[in-house]
Amino acid sequence: MRLLPVGEDSLLLDLDGPQEAQAWHAEIVRRRGEGPLAAVRDIVPGATTVLLYGVSDLPGLKTTLQRWSVPPLAAHSGPLVEIPVHYDGEDLAVVAELWGVGKDEVARVHSSVEHRVAFSGFAPGFAYMTGLDERYHVPRRSAPRTSVPAGSVAVASNCTGIYPRSSPGGWQLIGTTSVNVWDTNRRPAALLAPGTRVRFVPADAERGAA
Repeated sequence: MRLLPVGEDSLLLDLDGPQEAQAWHAEIVRRRGEGPLAAVRDIVPGATTVLLYGVSDLPGLKTTLQRWSVPPLAAHSGPLVEIPVHYDGEDLAVVAELWGVGKDEVARVHSSVEHRVAFSGFAPGFAYMTGLDERYHVPRRSAPRTSVPAGSVAVASNCTGIYPRSSPGGWQLIGTTSVNVWDTNRRPAALLAPGTRVRFVPADAERGAA
């Protein structure tokens, strides 16, 4: 871990990978909830970083963090959200070919693992969810779409995302969901906060289980 000052009152934790970053983010949130990090105004996770913003005592916090030993996240820690998905995306055939499976196998592969929200960005409510094995990582489209419908479930690199609203986008579309991941009338507005576990459920399977 590298501790890098940012401006006059912020500190960036630069970690060795997404899992380590998620573990440190969870531990910082937990300890802040218990009180010792009350002087930190905001905690912002990234792909492999955690930014502590609004720190009143940078040298003191840096010394404290250097003493910590943070274990990997337990598999079942954090809240769980289930997202029903119709695997009917326009890029389903492309993703199936990249994965080396049939189109009808994409749903099984994608829904067979538990995902976790690593961080948020791009648009309000857009969560970057990790969990797919490295062999299922895919590139972004060579030509982004000028408009992706709200509720589109997509993959790119090592992440899955759900478009909260219609917007341009370059991720590979594999499905759609009716779940509203961003609602300003809800508290919190974002359904998928960092640390949340996510299980995608094929919509047909959900109806069959009802």
